[in-house]
Amino acid sequence: MRLSVFAKTFEGTSPGPVLAAVSAAGFSTAQYNMACSGLPSMPDAIPDGVASAVGTAAAAAHVEIAALSGTYNMIHPDPAERARGHRRLAVLAAAAAALPTRLITLCTGSATPVDQWRGHPDNLTRRPGATSSPRWRRPWRLPSATTSCWGSSPSSPMSSTRPKKPGLIDEIASPRLAIVLDPANLFETETLERQRDIVSAAIDLLADRIAMGHAKDRTPAVASPRRGKASLDYPHYLARLKAAGSTGRW
Repeated sequence: MRLSVFAKTFEGTSPGPVLAAVSAAGFSTAQYNMACSGLPSMPDAIPDGVASAVGTAAAAAHVEIAALSGTYNMIHPDPAERARGHRRLAVLAAAAAALPTRLITLCTGSATPVDQWRGHPDNLTRRPGATSSPRWRRPWRLPSATTSCWGSSPSSPMSSTRPKKPGLIDEIASPRLAIVLDPANLFETETLERQRDIVSAAIDLLADRIAMGHAKDRTPAVASPRRGKASLDYPHYLARLKAAGSTGRW
């Protein structure tokens, strides 16, 4: 298990300086974002040479690219918005062959049109227009060798404070589907004992699919307070990942 960081944490619009800053901060791996190459995170096009430049910069900085950010609202209520996000994901997937990673991170999104991270009653339903399965299958049908994965969120159809294996995993039935687990997204306010139970249950249920573990603190009022100032029990989380053998097989 290796400690990584979001490359976007560091300022810059060129992969060389950004990844050099990642290395200087003591990290040997990073999740890359095309914003670090001066493009939108989900670009409509990636010019020739941009993706390969990331690989060159990563090698020079001795930084492994653990994943490429590809987040869009997969269950946006507007079909045109969903289609736009999928087209941009296809652009990322096509460029991924030139990147030193096989992993593109996604997010289930939200039925709330203005914020893909915000809760909505339809997020936890299976009604048409909410979480119907055909739209979930689209990313894993892209003609790419890239392994795609998604992570869970409290605003998403995969979240629950009473974890159970999401049925969508079985419905999609793709070996390219993995999990980015962010335990702070599984609860808001819980006792320490209950929090540990929730995190342990999620890891036990999803261990064979976990490609990467994200970690942050959060409270109901503050999405990302300073680390150590909110709810996540980091030693417990890391120990449970290690015990489950989740080393990121993708």
